Amino acid sequence: MIFAVIESFSQTKVLSPVPTRPQLAWHETEYYLMMHFGPNTFTGKEWGDGNEPEDFFNPSQLDCRQWCRIAKAAGAKGIIITAKHHDGFCLWPSKFSTHTVRESKWKDGKGDVLKELSQACKEYGLKFGVYISPWDRNHPDYGTSKYNDVFTGMIKEIIKEYGPIWEMWWDGANGEGPNGKKQVYDWKRFENTVRQYSHKTVLFSDIGPDIRWTGNEKGIAGDPNWNFLNTEGFDRGAGAPSTDTLNHGNYIGKYWIPAECDVSIRPGWFYHSNEDDKVKSPEQLFDIYLTSVGRGANLLLNVPPDERGLIKEKDSTALIEFKNLRKKSFSENLLKQADTYYEFSQKEFSFKPLVIRNLDTASAVYGINLQNFIVQLQKPVKINCIVLREAIHFGQSIRRFSIVLYNGDKAIGEVQGTSVGRKRILTFPAVTITSFKVYLADAKGNDNISGIAAYLIDDNLVEK
Repeated sequence: MIFAVIESFSQTKVLSPVPTRPQLAWHETEYYLMMHFGPNTFTGKEWGDGNEPEDFFNPSQLDCRQWCRIAKAAGAKGIIITAKHHDGFCLWPSKFSTHTVRESKWKDGKGDVLKELSQACKEYGLKFGVYISPWDRNHPDYGTSKYNDVFTGMIKEIIKEYGPIWEMWWDGANGEGPNGKKQVYDWKRFENTVRQYSHKTVLFSDIGPDIRWTGNEKGIAGDPNWNFLNTEGFDRGAGAPSTDTLNHGNYIGKYWIPAECDVSIRPGWFYHSNEDDKVKSPEQLFDIYLTSVGRGANLLLNVPPDERGLIKEKDSTALIEFKNLRKKSFSENLLKQADTYYEFSQKEFSFKPLVIRNLDTASAVYGINLQNFIVQLQKPVKINCIVLREAIHFGQSIRRFSIVLYNGDKAIGEVQGTSVGRKRILTFPAVTITSFKVYLADAKGNDNISGIAAYLIDDNLVEK
């Protein structure tokens, strides 16, 4: 883990975890899709038994380019595919299994979903990630030491044949295999294998090491949401920290392990035709965006292809309209013409400009413990949303803040919060303001606000 030495206003040195370069790049992806696809798509199950005939997998119109076109149009930055779910069926012709696309009648056994999707992601400029379940209800070696060789071999195979792999997704599922036994996973070996063959790949699991589960499948990050986590004494799956801890992180944690919010656009994770009328609305997806990305986490939205191997029109329509809501809501930063100043005392403001109005910049002024600043608008503006961004490459130092809204000399409202992280979206009833003050009342080290913006979004979209 990398640590930064931070100078506080009192010149007290503290050590704080900071993200690695691959983690920083991951933070900037913000929102991407997951694709649950496999035998369960055709059987109607969520967890397959592992004994489904390979011929059950036979998509008639599989088109990974359609997936990528929709993902790109929806503003998603990548796709993570369930290369192997708990049933053990491999969407690539793995030499470590006989339960794969090679044994199916799809494309006469010559098909390869991972190859088609990895190529399509490259074509459309999307990141390519892989979910590979350690549980395998089909493999005869599961439940023995040999299976750790098998799983390690599959990891190498995927990285070498279909890389670059941006994110590898592990859950902690551990149930019975065909011999009735459970596996003792060699997690350290699996992790070291990825580090050896693909050091830029970020690893997801309950406890990282790079990204953590947020403790629910509703797309909700904790408030507050700390990018820190202590993992000593914990394991993946049943041995993971409490869901509350995963949801919030540790206020004082040893490792930088940020939260990823996974949620499905449908009630289930695999496609089921009886859920065609239960696709989440664009407004529901926007609300999820506020409780995930808006709390400093990343959003992983599952969109399962149907039996044809295509994304349904209802799903794609919801995705595009969700993109339109985000674009409409956040396209006009109402602070573009505002003046921003440091506050060095309670009575006096410095007229040295603080240029941080571009939310997407990583630039900021460092070296001073900037406790407070004021944003002065040139004319009254109606807003109901303020977005803060922290320079997380210096760590997560902001621990509590308040924003006091003014119309003239009169304070007309206050918004309070705890964590900021990469992005914090704050919504409130619409008010007309001429200025606001940001008070960073409790911070660890430098207060690295690197971006600030204000918007007037549809009142119906404001987080309740």
